[in-house]
Amino acid sequence: MRFVDRVAVVTGAGSGVGMGVALAFAREGASIALVDQDKGAGESAVQAAIAAGGRAIFIEADVSLDQGAARVAEQATSAFGGVDVLVNGSSTVEYGTVTELEEAAWDRVLDRNLKAAFLVSRHCIPLIAARGGGAVVNLGSVHSEATQPSMAAYAAAKAGLVALTRAMSLDHAAQKIRVNCVSPGAVDVPSTHQAAARFSSADPSSALAGWADAVPAGRLARPEEVAAAVLFLASAEASYINGSHLVVDGGLLARLM
Repeated sequence: MRFVDRVAVVTGAGSGVGMGVALAFAREGASIALVDQDKGAGESAVQAAIAAGGRAIFIEADVSLDQGAARVAEQATSAFGGVDVLVNGSSTVEYGTVTELEEAAWDRVLDRNLKAAFLVSRHCIPLIAARGGGAVVNLGSVHSEATQPSMAAYAAAKAGLVALTRAMSLDHAAQKIRVNCVSPGAVDVPSTHQAAARFSSADPSSALAGWADAVPAGRLARPEEVAAAVLFLASAEASYINGSHLVVDGGLLARLM
């Protein structure tokens, strides 16, 4: 197991890809701090992580606020003695063009997807450095490269996260901290089903099928497939990979039409 005696912090871990990442770390022997605003979902995810073989705690926190990010670092250190790996998975989507979005909606999307990664990294990177180095993996999106109508805020936030990844990889290389980004396409998680219902309330299943057909692989990703990429970049196997942007999309961005 690749992460025995290692401590991972995963934000946005109550459901979806974040939960998949946390469970994957558990199966590899890690101690995990699962962070989410949804207490019920987070506590259920912790039980699943423990059942998968990891030591796990839940930290209820709004990581788009500095006090929430600070609490993550404090409680992870109190429980496990430090941090070796940080996965910034906090995310949200609000739909609209720049003329349709309210300023508050824009702020919520940028705060949850981009500012949160800055804040949690700011508090956790010194802890990773104190343990001799480690890894940060940011969870991005294919929307950083190509997008759809009414995704202005989300696309901007995820593109910013890729740029932040590159900057952090330079700034913290001397501390033996590697920083990389994993950008999934459509993943078979509850939020994707909710998006399908929004775009096609009469027949969400047809919308999902259409999205799957647009992928050369012919299907949506499974959360564990995205998690595998995250764990690889966090592991010693990726010791010479820094500042990279790994797209996990079944070939979606490779298709011209």
